[in-house]
Amino acid sequence: MSKVFFVLPAYNEEENIKGVVEQWYPVVERIDKDGIDARLVIANDGSRDSTFKIMQELQADHPLLVPLDKPNGGHGATVLYLYRYAIENGADWVFQTDSDGQTDPDEFWQMWEHRDEYDFQIGYRKGRQDGASRVFVTKTLRLVVWLMFHEWVTDANTPFRLMRADKLLSIMKVIPEDYFLCNVAISAIAVKWNYNIGWYDISFKPRQGGVNSINMKRIFKIGWKALGDFRKINRNLKKAEVQ
Repeated sequence: MSKVFFVLPAYNEEENIKGVVEQWYPVVERIDKDGIDARLVIANDGSRDSTFKIMQELQADHPLLVPLDKPNGGHGATVLYLYRYAIENGADWVFQTDSDGQTDPDEFWQMWEHRDEYDFQIGYRKGRQDGASRVFVTKTLRLVVWLMFHEWVTDANTPFRLMRADKLLSIMKVIPEDYFLCNVAISAIAVKWNYNIGWYDISFKPRQGGVNSINMKRIFKIGWKALGDFRKINRNLKKAEVQ
């Protein structure tokens, strides 16, 4: 039986997590009823609030929900943790989004319909509504990816992506463990390796509740570290080409 894992990282999302589960669970349930093994896997990244407790309580009425708990490691490390979990548990496809309620589950079906035609399907946040600073980051990342990888990537960091697990695994082999901007690197490498990629305009709503843990000071700190990590990835890519 084919398997698809919906994976979401969660950090201090007690105001959003119940609504997000109720939004995405019907999607997972519908696929599971169609004969494809589906799971909604949410990893609590060491939240300081009641996020994980709420997830555990929701599991009683949502048997396809898998709440995981891990020490705090940051968004990228948690996303990679979830990708590894999905692959190790036999996923054929992995869908990733975030747990802040900014994405629309109805827009997933356009990707699912074409799952056999693409290696990666990634959302493009054409009209994102979460502030000028985030738009600035997206545009800056696009330029940095071009400078480092010589590839122009539409929206490298979108948390709305359906991926073939085998292709995802091949890319993860050249990405440093616990890398914060893992989705950026995955998108860039997928383009560089000429994987078959579908891009979709998606809506991107304001955060539905809680406080955004990313501010401009932290963005610049992350960006500076990312440059060094991108260089490391480029070295790994060259080694992979030699092999």
